[in-house]
Amino acid sequence: MEKKNLRPYSFSIGNHKIVRGDCSIVLKKIPKQHADVIITSPPYNLGIVYNSYKDNKKEQDYLNWLVNICSEMKRVLKDEGSLFLNIAGSSSYPWLPFELMVRLRKHFFLQNHIEWIKSITVNEQSYGHFKPVVSDRYVHRNHEYLFHLTKTGDVKINRLRVGVPYKDKTNIKRRAHNLDLRCRGDVWFIPYKTVRKKSEKFNHPGTFPQLLPEMCLKLHGVQNPLVIDPFMGTGTTLVATHCYGGKGIGIEVDPHYVKIATERLRSLAL
Repeated sequence: MEKKNLRPYSFSIGNHKIVRGDCSIVLKKIPKQHADVIITSPPYNLGIVYNSYKDNKKEQDYLNWLVNICSEMKRVLKDEGSLFLNIAGSSSYPWLPFELMVRLRKHFFLQNHIEWIKSITVNEQSYGHFKPVVSDRYVHRNHEYLFHLTKTGDVKINRLRVGVPYKDKTNIKRRAHNLDLRCRGDVWFIPYKTVRKKSEKFNHPGTFPQLLPEMCLKLHGVQNPLVIDPFMGTGTTLVATHCYGGKGIGIEVDPHYVKIATERLRSLAL
């Protein structure tokens, strides 16, 4: 998120660092090739109501703004690092994520394109948290995008760290696997917990489940990583990083969300 005339300040909680400030400014102060992994979800420019950020830039302004921030992410990311960028369009603005990816081609390789499924129906059975929409033009959107971006396109990952057991156990020997695991693929079903009021998701309109950054960290596969989230929000990436055994740097412009992230980290008894 962004906010004008806000002087950055930082503080540590255990092994983690929180910076209250505009990430377009703060990232410039981080040394190059500093992060093993960047996991983040910027505002989607869909008119979402945040505490202070106005999510309604003109499309070209939004794309230019985010491309500039992503270029700074590239600078602070190690050559063998991974950027996991979670973003979504909407039924009325479906092109936005893909416009962004086209513009980022001069900065990154799109190594993996993962579909994050939040709810799904198989036959007549539904799974996950379903938030209905009222429309006579569009079907319900059950997914968001998780783009795995790297500098080279050939960063080694650990697919089986997020693998799933074989249904046909004879495949273990046939595929010469030592474990009963196969690649999960590029469709991840990670539902939200059902909530009935905003306070149950920290009064933030754009949180993601903790399992999402945890799986990103496992897929990248580096032990004790240094992880940066330039759009920290309520701190979910830092909580996941702590549980994974890494060190995190979270950047957030909104003091209210910084307070929530701080409380979440401190609750982990750091």
